[in-house]
Amino acid sequence: MHDVIVIGGSFAGQSAAMQLARARQNVLLIDAQAPRNRFAEASHGFLGQDGRAPSAIMREAVAQLLKYPTARFLPGEAQSAVQEDNHFTVRLADGTGHHAKRLVLATGVSDTLPDIPGMSERWGETVLHCPYCHGYEMRDHPLGIIATGAKSAHQATLIPDWGQATYFTQGIHEPDPEQAALLSKRGVAIERVPVVALIGKAPALDAVKLADGRLIEVAAVFTVPQTSPASTIAESLGCLMEKGPTGPFVKVDAWGATSVPHVYAAGDATSPMHNATVASASGVLAGIAVHQSLVKA
Repeated sequence: MHDVIVIGGSFAGQSAAMQLARARQNVLLIDAQAPRNRFAEASHGFLGQDGRAPSAIMREAVAQLLKYPTARFLPGEAQSAVQEDNHFTVRLADGTGHHAKRLVLATGVSDTLPDIPGMSERWGETVLHCPYCHGYEMRDHPLGIIATGAKSAHQATLIPDWGQATYFTQGIHEPDPEQAALLSKRGVAIERVPVVALIGKAPALDAVKLADGRLIEVAAVFTVPQTSPASTIAESLGCLMEKGPTGPFVKVDAWGATSVPHVYAAGDATSPMHNATVASASGVLAGIAVHQSLVKA
């Protein structure tokens, strides 16, 4: 019997497990090793890790975690979790089961990109979602914003700090008057003819092709993908969900507690704002909260 099982071994899960290991709790970290950031060559804006590959950061994190004698790392996909009496049983894809008094869900989200040819093969390279994560690397080049919803016009107002920007409404997502005024002030061009393809040898991007046949030069495009939980475990346990601007996320309090007793959650799966540093911080809080809940048990 473990004190805690943490499901998901990226920034949030590793941070939660580290706090618990340092509190000398018996913690098992289960990781399917398919993080959302696997498409990106480097992580940026993360204190002390700027420019390093996410995979390298995680390998080092595992090595550091395993220096603690009460920590264990298990590669594998957690497919289900059920509450039984005073503990949880987590079952993996290989059929094995593991037991713990507490759960931390750091399972992340999956992205659904606009259905435009050329998007998926450039994801994380020249098709991007976060200007704070990737904008600097695309500086001084023409940039596009392919609208997907209400957040897109806001995203477009930010991009001129990195390069000349064109906002592609796709003929659907028209900015409201206040947004239009700010876009004009920021020098953002607005194009209402839909983008129908991305042009160039992937993952590089030379231009976008419009429905009327025109090509508009861009070196990268930013877009807001729709998101969904990468795992169904939180919902299957009965955790309440909230509706976010890009998709549902797990409802938690300030310390990561879900609506289900003894189940905590952290990272992208718990917030409409997705950022490595924010995810890591939420994992720290959840780890601390779990330890204190065990103390009070």
